[in-house]
Amino acid sequence: METKTHRSGLTLTAILDAAIEMAATDGLESLTIGEVAKRLGLSKSGVFSRVGSREALQVAVIEEYDRRFLQDVFVPAIREPRGLPRLNAIMRLWLQRARDVEIRQGCIYCAGAFEFDDRDGPLREKLLEGVQGWRTALKRTVIQAIDAGHLRPDIDADQLVFEMDGLFIALMRDARFLRDPRAADRAWVAYERLIRSLQA
Repeated sequence: METKTHRSGLTLTAILDAAIEMAATDGLESLTIGEVAKRLGLSKSGVFSRVGSREALQVAVIEEYDRRFLQDVFVPAIREPRGLPRLNAIMRLWLQRARDVEIRQGCIYCAGAFEFDDRDGPLREKLLEGVQGWRTALKRTVIQAIDAGHLRPDIDADQLVFEMDGLFIALMRDARFLRDPRAADRAWVAYERLIRSLQA
């Protein structure tokens, strides 16, 4: 027989799934306890009892998005040898996640950056923490590739991270706005060309 804790965990997962999809599509400011409850056929009090306030729901969405992103992209990639094999794995998994998740429902990092670019507050800080954490992990992997002799020693690691991130943002615009079905493939071709130009 299902325990109350198990059912509660399943409900919290369903709430976060619905809220992440809403935030990716319509922005974090679109999230309300009432809208999430309506989408799931739950009572407002049922949603509130699991997530608390609207602000707590928004923070929970960002934290869960961070967790899923790292679980899909970074965690499998660190099984690869340090250096270029790991960097290539990160980019490949990043683009695979884009195909599986972000192209379909939107990217909270990208959408949130535009939604909160001119606003201060805890939500902006939480989003910024996720984006900067991801870029720090990318930079560390680039430096490892330089140290391993896979990439040239004169490379500016911050510049390469900027360009990799830029490829992803271009991919999202072309896939979602221009509806180019080859956007992810184009991003990989651009990444391979970029890396070839930087190899030792």
